[in-house]
Amino acid sequence: MLILLFLAVPLTASALAVIFPALGRYLQLIVPAGLIPAAIYLYGYGTVAHSTGLYVGGVAIPFVADRFSAIMIATTAIVALGANWFAFQTTKQRFYPALTLMLIAGVNGALLTADLFNFFVFIEVMLLPSYGLLAMQGGRDRLRAGRVFVLVNLSASTLLLAGVAFLYGQVGTANLAALAGAGEVAPIPLAIIVIALCAKAGTFPVHTWLPRTYPITSASVMGLFSGLHTKVAVYMLFRIWVVVFDMDARWNWLIITVCVASMLIGGFGGLGEHTLRRIIGYQMVNGMPFILIVFAFCTHDPQRALAAGIMYALHHMVTIGSLVLTSGAVEEAYGTDRLKKLSGLQEREPLTAFVFAAGAFSIVGFPPLSGIVGKVLVVFEAARAEQYFVIAIIIIASFGALLSMLRAYREAFWGAPMKNAPREARVGALIAPGAALIAVSFAMFFGAGFVFDWVQGAAASLLDVATYSEAVLGPDPIGVV
Repeated sequence: MLILLFLAVPLTASALAVIFPALGRYLQLIVPAGLIPAAIYLYGYGTVAHSTGLYVGGVAIPFVADRFSAIMIATTAIVALGANWFAFQTTKQRFYPALTLMLIAGVNGALLTADLFNFFVFIEVMLLPSYGLLAMQGGRDRLRAGRVFVLVNLSASTLLLAGVAFLYGQVGTANLAALAGAGEVAPIPLAIIVIALCAKAGTFPVHTWLPRTYPITSASVMGLFSGLHTKVAVYMLFRIWVVVFDMDARWNWLIITVCVASMLIGGFGGLGEHTLRRIIGYQMVNGMPFILIVFAFCTHDPQRALAAGIMYALHHMVTIGSLVLTSGAVEEAYGTDRLKKLSGLQEREPLTAFVFAAGAFSIVGFPPLSGIVGKVLVVFEAARAEQYFVIAIIIIASFGALLSMLRAYREAFWGAPMKNAPREARVGALIAPGAALIAVSFAMFFGAGFVFDWVQGAAASLLDVATYSEAVLGPDPIGVV
């Protein structure tokens, strides 16, 4: 029953936020703040499951939490808290808190469900408030980008549902635990599901929508989407790869090909952009392959390989969140994040310059920030798998990311002070959410050993398919492949 609270609390808070708007402004902070210690507490339980209505395994709607899902819930809550903190200062729309709380409920449901059809349902629960958040931002450009966002996600959701339907028609179940090791039984439906998830995650070759749509939204919404939307898809890709495909090495060539292309496009794509958040959008594309390429390194030591990918995912969530909110603070204070209209902010806004520079260094992989930890772990696993070509691509893509972030910093923060900036314009307290998230990145570096132990536990839990299946299906399951 403890698991259901991760859905019930945000949904109840969302309803309360509609009825009591003044209370909702605080609930959008209280709920994600409370989810962080709750998820850490859940991590200590190991693997626990709940069958809705207490029906027999294979029939009931299953929810399961292991250390992997717990650590993802904790990190998504940290990012959501940062984004909502920023929105608390900048957004006055009545229904914003209710929509963000419903989005958090959908994310938690997707991270806790053990059934692919119910995963689709919670994806839709997550997307419906997202459409509302896009619509309430206003502006022709944002509505135009919103149409692209809706079209892509509706198409991906339709593809996901079709894949789940074909899978159920072929094997008679959509329960992940029942599908353990079934990768060879239904390759076509599973391929459709994976393509849909890759589209939602923004990986090559279905990535172009992400840097086009996310930066057009408000900074708080982009912060939410960057830390929650894409990482839910990544979570399920991890789960399917381990549980269903059983880390089949025959797919390694395809994984490496897709991830290498994504690294290069994401690393260098930002060089052609002209706003801070569009450049950061390409760093989101650049980060996905660093997380997913570890699938191809699972042959020798799958626990260490998966731990490297999870560690990079946690780093990417907090660092991108910090960069988005820092850029949003600049945009709120000065009315734009276009590079041509910004200059000399380093002298005018030294703290903002430091936070942005720290985020840029973390994305590229410089110490003392979490990026170096994540990238070194991925490089080590590539070396263990003797994928030296991948290591070379990682270095080249990181150089592209460095050039993109240097260009952003040079244009916006170096140079002569802005002549047309209002005298009273200051970022002020708006920098606090971005600074808090980059502080988490610093903490992940200095506490890397402690954090990696937790990540290793998450990877071990992910690999323990037998315990996962037993928790979900119980002793007398129905409908097992």
